[in-house]
Amino acid sequence: MPIASISILRHGTIIPTTTATTLPTVAKLIRQISTLRCFSVAAAKQQHNPNVSRKSQPPSKKLLRAKQTVKDYSSLAPVLSPQDKPPLSESKSVGTVAAAQANFMRVIVEPPRSFDESKVELLCVVKAVLKKIKRRVLVGDKVLVGSIDWVDRRGMIENVYQRSSEILDPPVANVDHLLVLFSMDQPKLEPFALTRFLIEAESTGIPLTLALNKCELVDEEAMVAWNSRLHKWGYKPNFCSVESKYGLDSLAFILRDQTSVIVGPSGVGKSSLINALRNNHNASDAAEGENLFDPILGSKWFEDQLVGQVSTRSGRGKHTTRNVSLLPLSAGGYLADTPGFNQPSLMKVTKQSLAQAFPEIRQMLSDSEPAKCSFNDCLHLGEPGCIVKADWERYPYYFQLLDEIRIREEFQLRTFGTKKEGDVRYKMGDKGVQQAEPRLELKKHRRVSRKSMNQSLLDELDELDDDDNLLDEENDPFLKAMRDENQ
Repeated sequence: MPIASISILRHGTIIPTTTATTLPTVAKLIRQISTLRCFSVAAAKQQHNPNVSRKSQPPSKKLLRAKQTVKDYSSLAPVLSPQDKPPLSESKSVGTVAAAQANFMRVIVEPPRSFDESKVELLCVVKAVLKKIKRRVLVGDKVLVGSIDWVDRRGMIENVYQRSSEILDPPVANVDHLLVLFSMDQPKLEPFALTRFLIEAESTGIPLTLALNKCELVDEEAMVAWNSRLHKWGYKPNFCSVESKYGLDSLAFILRDQTSVIVGPSGVGKSSLINALRNNHNASDAAEGENLFDPILGSKWFEDQLVGQVSTRSGRGKHTTRNVSLLPLSAGGYLADTPGFNQPSLMKVTKQSLAQAFPEIRQMLSDSEPAKCSFNDCLHLGEPGCIVKADWERYPYYFQLLDEIRIREEFQLRTFGTKKEGDVRYKMGDKGVQQAEPRLELKKHRRVSRKSMNQSLLDELDELDDDDNLLDEENDPFLKAMRDENQ
């Protein structure tokens, strides 16, 4: 018996069926129509609200890498290379740090075109994120200054360009030359102190010049003796005198057209030499180009440096210079005036690198080539097969400094270990994106919890009770009598 006709509505048409064989086809058609309607409803919802997705797809690796790079650049301000040219607005500029005192930096920048001056000195602070990631801003750094107030001449150092060189004692960046200055007398020239300064200068890898000031205080015989002695050390000293102007032209010729740092103990005449070199207008080969700090007038940081007298009691300097300043020279170039210190730290010198800081050892190793020491880690202390002998003047100084560095390295190994955490840590964010943030130092002073405080009070009370019991036992007459009977 045939089944009654069935019809369905599709696109406004009626499809009649009259046989039993059409039932599977009709059921299949109904399922397809329902599926199409579901897709159309979902598509309509997606068009109405594009933020709602059917299923969130995991981001690709390239997208994650791009997001991480953008997060690093936006939050932690990476070091800029010398070739980088960041976009500058009216409140931003690029300059050079000329002086540092306490938490403030004197930065020389180029002002906008509306200013009449070609260079402007700004009093700047350092951005907090640079302090958190322990990125120091040193004198001589090329920096990016933002949030500039051109009226009050203040700003904020937002980033630091990559340095070509850096020294720790004193802290100065982008140094081209080192001038190690000592005096022949007042204070008297000490061989071991001079050796420490020379080793510190040699460890930086920066070319150095040795100058001996106050030659007018000694006779010709002492100068000849020290000249011969220092030649055996591997150095050619430059004798000079600020009082008699002797040797200043040759020093100005050596220091021209480069950034130099003058180092030495207090009282040897560093500031006096700087004042003499800056006022030496008869220097040969004066620089033809424009000096960076010449257009800046009325700045106390670029006037003559303060000069103090040597102490009559101790024979040493009185630490007149207390901050690092970058000063222009009349013959071109810049010279950093630094505070005096009597003992360099030698923090960058290791047991293996100490020998290379002595010109005598370098000369002995080069003369014996192609022969070498039997051990690659030879410390030249008389090991079997060592080429370096002990028949040179500064060998006791080498032995003493090596022992000092060895004790320091052992202490550092016990205290800090070999693992050193970085200044930046990464935290997982949304969709597995790593977010960079500064690694802060552990809190040294934390408030004691109430539980610990109460427990400590209870412990103290228990100790007092125990002490009282002991006193009572000692003063109790019955216990004394019992002890006497037992004895």
